[in-house]
Amino acid sequence: MTHAAPETAVEASHGDRRAVLTTNDGRPVLEFQLAQASIARVELGVDVDGFDLGVGAEIVSSAESVVQDEWLAASGKAVGVRHVEHREITVALRTRQVAWDVVVRVGADGFAFRYRLPDTARLMGHERTRVAVAPHARAWVLEYQTWYETPRFGSDLRDLPAGEYGFPLLLEVSRDRFVLLSESAIDGRSSGAHASFDGETFTITPADVEIEVEGAHLTPWRVLVAGSLADVITSTLVDDLAPAAGPDALLPRPGRAAWSWWSSQFSGAYLDVQKRFTDFAAEQGWEHVLVDCGWDPAWVPELVSYASARGIQVHLWSSWSDLDGETNLRKLALWRSWGVAGIKVDFMESEAQERYRWYDAIIAETARVGLVVNFHGSVIPRGWARTYPHVISYEGIRGAEYYVFYGQPLTAAHNVIQPFTRNVVGAMDYTPVTFSAPHRETSDGHELALSVVYESGITHFADDPDEYRSRPLAAKFLAELPPVWDEVRLLDGHPDTHATIARRSRDRWFIGCVGAESRETVVAFEPAELIGGPADVWAIGDSDGALTQVRSTGVRDAVEVRLAPRGGFVAIVAPAGAPLNRATTRPALARPRVEERIVVLTGDDVTVHSDATHLRVPPGWAATRNDDGGWMLRPTSRPEPGDLAVVTLEAPGHDDVPVVSHVRILTPLTAASQDVSALPFVSARNAVGPVERGLANGGGDPRDGGPLQVRGQAFADGLGVSHESEIEYAITGTTTRFTGLVAIDDETPTATAIAEILVDGELTASFTVRGGTDPLPFEIAVGGADTLTLRTSIDVGDEAHVDWLTLRLAE
Repeated sequence: MTHAAPETAVEASHGDRRAVLTTNDGRPVLEFQLAQASIARVELGVDVDGFDLGVGAEIVSSAESVVQDEWLAASGKAVGVRHVEHREITVALRTRQVAWDVVVRVGADGFAFRYRLPDTARLMGHERTRVAVAPHARAWVLEYQTWYETPRFGSDLRDLPAGEYGFPLLLEVSRDRFVLLSESAIDGRSSGAHASFDGETFTITPADVEIEVEGAHLTPWRVLVAGSLADVITSTLVDDLAPAAGPDALLPRPGRAAWSWWSSQFSGAYLDVQKRFTDFAAEQGWEHVLVDCGWDPAWVPELVSYASARGIQVHLWSSWSDLDGETNLRKLALWRSWGVAGIKVDFMESEAQERYRWYDAIIAETARVGLVVNFHGSVIPRGWARTYPHVISYEGIRGAEYYVFYGQPLTAAHNVIQPFTRNVVGAMDYTPVTFSAPHRETSDGHELALSVVYESGITHFADDPDEYRSRPLAAKFLAELPPVWDEVRLLDGHPDTHATIARRSRDRWFIGCVGAESRETVVAFEPAELIGGPADVWAIGDSDGALTQVRSTGVRDAVEVRLAPRGGFVAIVAPAGAPLNRATTRPALARPRVEERIVVLTGDDVTVHSDATHLRVPPGWAATRNDDGGWMLRPTSRPEPGDLAVVTLEAPGHDDVPVVSHVRILTPLTAASQDVSALPFVSARNAVGPVERGLANGGGDPRDGGPLQVRGQAFADGLGVSHESEIEYAITGTTTRFTGLVAIDDETPTATAIAEILVDGELTASFTVRGGTDPLPFEIAVGGADTLTLRTSIDVGDEAHVDWLTLRLAE
């Protein structure tokens, strides 16, 4: 319905929530009401092409409508179809004969508004939006940082220092009436925003002072979730306001992951460690394993194949800068061709429009190639769970990694605030349950409860498997956690004291409670109320510094749990007589059969024989099925000599996750001289960190070695390895000689090691290399050979850094 509005007020309402826009004071003002009481007053305005649209604005007309929508949530607080109904009013305003609009939404869980700029708009500057609440309000905030990793804390508004605060921020405006301020629906046409507090009001402050816009530009939604804490916890308003996903949107596989970085920061460089964490994920029945920094393309396919037999998917870490630009984005298709399921991208650390355009690019490319995304060092969720369901989680929180970086405990108070603030707006990759965290002030029960209290589309359990195994009750409970949730409720709590959250998976409820108080308290919950009848309960809590369990059957009354100081507990509630424990492990499946692990591209194509039902080929290759059941693979253009293409062979596996094997296709080497250090590895193993190309071994981190240097002389190319290493190359082709030097790097000047060269698996040359001596030269005949292996082992001492220098294959 559209009508002229000569009056100075228009309104929209939904149940007991009401929004009123007026222009009585010369500037448009929105008042938001809950149960007829004002909870927030918002002055409106934005600078466009050099002037403030809010000064002297007049209402021209308004149009009311009902927005009814539904969308499929693939992860989050409750999976399944979500139904949305909002009352919307579009208010047309005029300022100095310039027409612009304010669009207001009112829903069952809060309010939202946005600006539609004039058709002539070209430059948007300062936003004049100012949010005021009762001066006696209490706030839970974090000091603004573009990656949202400062501690959250509570403060009475009158005591809150003036400054910059990040979204979402929570305000208790009156008893059991709360407002959560955030935003939604951002892409590369805008920049992110935060709140500037002047001691009385919050001003919405975009990251960019000004941005170029097109006419009729729509700003992001400014969102005010409003209601009780129970309303806030269950709100999906930020997602509901976001644009709908496309019809072919990539749907993720949510679930639980093993992750080695937290307990061992250089572990991403070691295949054997990643297999150990994969084995634990298999024990637990989890879905994923994350390989953080340091992974090597030589062994990632092997890990993918190893994990796939148990239905476990592999995710890889990358810095955002390594995926910046069209050329770098091509890596994503390559990783997906290995069978990798997702990526964790890190260190974006910006809210600028330029960085949101980067987000647009990587979100589009990951969706195209079929990778899910977990953003770290990132912005907070702003509705992408709906628009881009394959964006499965974000960091945007001071999480467990801060134990590693700073050795400072994450306070229980900080943890308790999160379910009422940060986690309300979307998935939160805190990486919880770190029993071995140094100087931890939280109890074991508190740590275990974070697995339920916090929600993430992919939850990375951060501690070492042995820490979980040493607490069998914890390991058993973590195995029971479902990959997705059907419902969430706040049972009890307040951001200053504790949070008791219940999440339902089918007929079972999982309860987690974390406390912030330094004294012992008692928390109660009613299982029968959750189930709708008698219930069986399995609860795990703290007792004398250890986890203990209580099992109860046929419970009808409230259950009381004694909460240790800064403690917590978990519980599973099921209908009486239904099984409480249902965890199972997935049996290992046979991987597709392959006849050869390396085949040579001698002509225009190559045939691979396998019982696989599907193939993934790397970019630049195509595959067709032969009449005899084999696969013919053909490159779209001839690869460079020495190129080693990885082909993934798939067969049906667990939970629609294929079980895979790999074949490598070698483009033969030619007589032209080849720098061996630049060739791809068939396999690589190194005792200390990854094999370094063009650098000495260094420590355990990728690219941490110094220049290749022996007795003060620098070398331009080569490989830096440690005292235990093995590197295999495929060298089929017309080359006949392998030459180079081997030495101890100046990083370990007193070390001694053994260096060996194997041709087709046969030992051909062996050297004892000593620090402080000149490099030892070699020339090895390799004519007609298929593989070349460089191997090192310790001679005496604890550690040696060995350099393979100026390595060449030639005729």
